[in-house]
Amino acid sequence: MTEIVREEMEYDVVIVGAGPSGLSAAIRLKQLDPDLSVVILEKGSEVGAHILSGAVLDPSGLDALLPDWRSMGAPIKTEVKEDNFYILGPAGQMRIPNWPMPPLMNNHGNYIVSMANVCRWMAGVAEGLGVEIFPGMSASELVYGPSGEVRGVVAGEFGKNPDGTPGPSYEPGMVLAGKYVFLSEGVRGSLAKEVITKYDLSKGHSPQKFGLGMKEIWQIDPAKHHEGRVTHTMGWPLGSNAGGGSFIYHLENNQVYVGFVVHLNYENPHLYPYMEFQRFKHHPMVADLLKGGKRVAYGARAISEGGYQSIPKMVAPGVALLGCTAGLVNVPRIKGNHNAMLSGKAAAEAAHDAIKAGRRGDELTSYEADVRGGAIGKDLKKVRNVKPLWSRYGLVASLFGGGADMWANTFGLTIFGTLKHGKTDAQATGKASKFKPIDYPKPDGVLSFDRLTNIAFSATNHDADQPAHLKLKDASIPIRVNLPEYDEPAQRYCPAGVYEVVREEGRDPRFQINFQNCVHCKTCDIKDPSQNITWTTPQGGGGPNYPNM
Repeated sequence: MTEIVREEMEYDVVIVGAGPSGLSAAIRLKQLDPDLSVVILEKGSEVGAHILSGAVLDPSGLDALLPDWRSMGAPIKTEVKEDNFYILGPAGQMRIPNWPMPPLMNNHGNYIVSMANVCRWMAGVAEGLGVEIFPGMSASELVYGPSGEVRGVVAGEFGKNPDGTPGPSYEPGMVLAGKYVFLSEGVRGSLAKEVITKYDLSKGHSPQKFGLGMKEIWQIDPAKHHEGRVTHTMGWPLGSNAGGGSFIYHLENNQVYVGFVVHLNYENPHLYPYMEFQRFKHHPMVADLLKGGKRVAYGARAISEGGYQSIPKMVAPGVALLGCTAGLVNVPRIKGNHNAMLSGKAAAEAAHDAIKAGRRGDELTSYEADVRGGAIGKDLKKVRNVKPLWSRYGLVASLFGGGADMWANTFGLTIFGTLKHGKTDAQATGKASKFKPIDYPKPDGVLSFDRLTNIAFSATNHDADQPAHLKLKDASIPIRVNLPEYDEPAQRYCPAGVYEVVREEGRDPRFQINFQNCVHCKTCDIKDPSQNITWTTPQGGGGPNYPNM
C-alpha cells in the first residue's frame, strides 16, 4: 500500500473541538498573546451543531474569561427565577423543599441557555481575536513526535470507500501540528481515549462513570409557560431499575427543555433508556405541561458522572484533556459548562507560559495543578460522594447521605472521606436471565415518539458511502455472546436506533449497524458489556445538526 503523504500546517496550539472548553482555551490564548497561532477543529457542520446540554449555566466560568459578556451580546438572557425539586410516583409527586438543600444546589444567579448558541457566540468572539476555526473537519488520528509526544492531529480526510480504501475523490487531509494539542472532544472522545490508554492516565483513579442524557425542546401553551422556572425530578419511572432523573427548564419564547438522564451503571440489560424518557412524559405533571404543545427538536449525549475521583491525569507529553473530556461535571448540580470554561482558561495559561519559556511537547503540569487545586477541584470535591452513594445504596441514601456530606463539605468537613467507584458501566451490566423483560407502552405520537421519528428532529445525517465509524473488534460477538447472555442491549441503550438484531424467517439472526442514525452520544462505546464497539469520528460534517440545544 502506498504511504499517504499529507501537507502539514504548524500552529502554536491545536484544539480539537469547539465546545465551551476548547473555545475558552482559544480565547484566553489570544487574550494573553495576540501573536500566538491557534486553530480549532470542529467535526460538526458548524460550531454548535454537536453541542447538547441541559442547560442551566453557572456564569462563573464566563465571568472569569469574559467579564464583560453581558454587554457583548451573549445569548444568555433567561435568569433562573424559580427552583423546584420533586420525587415522582406513577400518578403523583412530592415536592422536596429548597431550605434543606446545601447552598451549592441553589440556582440563584444562573441562566437557562442553549449551549449550542452560546458556543456559536463564543466562536465569533474567538474569530474576532484571530483564532482560526475549521468546522466540518474531523480530527481522525493523532500524530506523534520522535520522543512519543503528541505533536498534532490528522484532519479533513474525506472520500474513503465503505471498506476504508481511498475512493476516486479521496482527500488525505492535513497534519495540523502544534507545540501543544488540547483535546476538548466532549465525553469519551476517540482521541482522548487513545491518549488515556497510551499514557495510562487513569492509573490511580476510579473508573469514569457515565449517564445518558436525552433532551427534547417543546413549544408549549403560553398559559403554562413560566420563563425562568427550573424543575428537577427523581424516582418514577426508573424506580430501582436505574439511577437518574429529569429536568424541565422554561426558557424564552414559550419553549421548554424537557430532558431525562439515565445512569449507565444499570444492571438490567432489558432496560430501555429512551423508552423510560418517553414514558416519563406521560406522568400527569409533565403531560399537563406539554398538552397542546409540540416537540420541535430531539438529541442525546453521554454525560461524565464519575466526578472528582474519576478525573484521570489530565496531561501527557504535548497534550492536555479539557472539560468533559476529563470529566469535570458536577453531578448533583447537573452542571459542567462552567468548569469546562475554567479548564480551557487554565490550559491556555499553562501553554502560554510554556511557549513563552521556549518549551514545547512536554507535560503542562501547572494546568493539572490549577484544575485540581483551584475552583474546579473545590467545586467537584464538595460533591464527590453523591454519585458513589447513589450507585451503592440507591436514591434515598444519596438524598440523605449525599446531602449531609455536601453540607459537611460546605464547612470543610466530610462524613465519608472519598468513596471510590468500583466497576465500569459496562461491567455493571447483568445477565439477561437474571432479570425480567420490561414492558414499555407504545409511543402515542403525541407526547411520546419512536426513536426513528425523533431522530428526524435532530437533523442527523451521514454520507452513506463512507466507512461506518462504529467499529466492531469482533463481528461475531453481538450474536454469539451479547445476544444469548445479555439479550444484546445495544438494541435498547442506543437512543438513536443505530443497532438492530434482524431476524428473518429461515435465517440466523444478524447484527445490523445503521450508522447514519448516530447522534454521536458515545453510549455504545461506554455501555457495551463486551466492550466490542469502538466509536470513531466519521467524516467531518456528519452527525446531528442541533439548532439551539
